[in-house]
Amino acid sequence: MLILGAGLMGRLLGVTLAQSGYPVQLVDAAADAQQAGGAARIAAAMLAPLAESAVTEPNVVAMGRYALPRWRALCAGLAQPVYFQQNGTLIVWHRQDAREAVRFEALLRRTTAHIPELPAPQALDATALAEVEPAVAGRFAQGLYLPDEGQLDNRQLLDALLATLHGLGAAVRWGCAMTLAQALSWQREHPHGWVLDCRGLGARADWTAHAAHAPHPGTARARGPLRGVRGEVVRLHAPDVTLRRPTRLLHPRYPIYIAPKPDHLFVIGATEIESDDLSPASVRSTLELLSAAYAVHPGFAEARVLELCSQCRPTLPDNLPAVVEPAPRVLQINGLYRHGFMISPALHDAVIEYMNTQQTTLADRLGLAFVRHDTRDPAPCTA
Repeated sequence: MLILGAGLMGRLLGVTLAQSGYPVQLVDAAADAQQAGGAARIAAAMLAPLAESAVTEPNVVAMGRYALPRWRALCAGLAQPVYFQQNGTLIVWHRQDAREAVRFEALLRRTTAHIPELPAPQALDATALAEVEPAVAGRFAQGLYLPDEGQLDNRQLLDALLATLHGLGAAVRWGCAMTLAQALSWQREHPHGWVLDCRGLGARADWTAHAAHAPHPGTARARGPLRGVRGEVVRLHAPDVTLRRPTRLLHPRYPIYIAPKPDHLFVIGATEIESDDLSPASVRSTLELLSAAYAVHPGFAEARVLELCSQCRPTLPDNLPAVVEPAPRVLQINGLYRHGFMISPALHDAVIEYMNTQQTTLADRLGLAFVRHDTRDPAPCTA
């Protein structure tokens, strides 16, 4: 098995295939593990399908709902512990943003009406809000609580996946910017091997390479072009803040989130800029994120800024993920956008199902675009 890209999807698939006994080789253009991972290393890693339903499509929500219980199973098989919690999401707002809160709640209730397995949002008055999240007591008159939503520590997860790969004997090569053409050359020498392209924006040139020969009418839509959507986050150490769950502050332009991690570490973000600019975070974004954090809890005033991070998420024209098979036993997995951690177990399971059975039952059920090659080899997954 040859996997291009040692980010979140590449590592997840590599671990599962290595655990199944297949020889696995991951290659990544980054110089080392600390520089690898792209957007996954910067993300807040919130697992919030209902909260995200206000800004995404129902099939992404379905993938997120499917993925929540899968994260526990995936983390349980790793060589190192990974922080994971499922304490729900808290939504708060200032009085002047009450109209935005009404709109937001209506969107959530519409989602739960169509996807009844999602727990309905719970409206909170000031007293109930203080009981659910004592850290914000007295600061907000109303809120919403979204049960069962979760989060994990993205960097712990990436490190645990890599440690597990090493423990299973998988080969990981850094500083290797392999193209899809080079991977196909490798496959010709390993005719029963699979190539999984999980490079995100690193696959931009190859993502559209076969579009002119699309074997399926859905291929052109699924293929791209890939673009970058910039996000900026602040990582803080705030010993005086005791938020117990991801908290979102509604804002007329975008909801700002605060994701608590172990040891009073907090990831704060929200920015979404149509650009593939990887320069440092802007002053405007930094001021907005830090001001929002202070508005939620005054303890952030004495927090220490550990990092100001920016990264670009790989995004397709419809902002939806896709899996494309340009040639037999070659899968391109891309377009996870801002929902990488929330939906990656769903894409992982759909890819593994196809490799083992040549069926797309799960992808079809979840509404994942999965474009198969017209002359694919019907043989099952082999080493």
